[in-house]
Amino acid sequence: MYIVSLVLQLLLIFAFFFSGLGKIKGAQMQVETFAYLGLPQWFRVVTGWIALIGVAGLIIGFWNKGILTLSALWLACIMLGAIMFHIRSKDPINKMMPAAILMAFALILAGIQLT
Repeated sequence: MYIVSLVLQLLLIFAFFFSGLGKIKGAQMQVETFAYLGLPQWFRVVTGWIALIGVAGLIIGFWNKGILTLSALWLACIMLGAIMFHIRSKDPINKMMPAAILMAFALILAGIQLT
């Protein structure tokens, strides 16, 4: 299980680091997505910082399993919010799949740490 945990941890670090950075820097895709979902652009920036806090927790998690578990749950909550906004916008399932997959990975990682 250690390898699975490590792979998920690294995958989530990279995914949320680049996603969070893109939100903060105002990448066109992120700006368009938040506009499409009817969310203000300041919320995009806040969401980016929240994601980077989760990334910092995942990195600290290499040495502290409790922080790793909390950070994985933190990121799962972010993805749950993303899924809810896609549902509110009546998006097809394929639009919410990336968020759902990342949420599942984060929950699996948290679950591994709890066993």
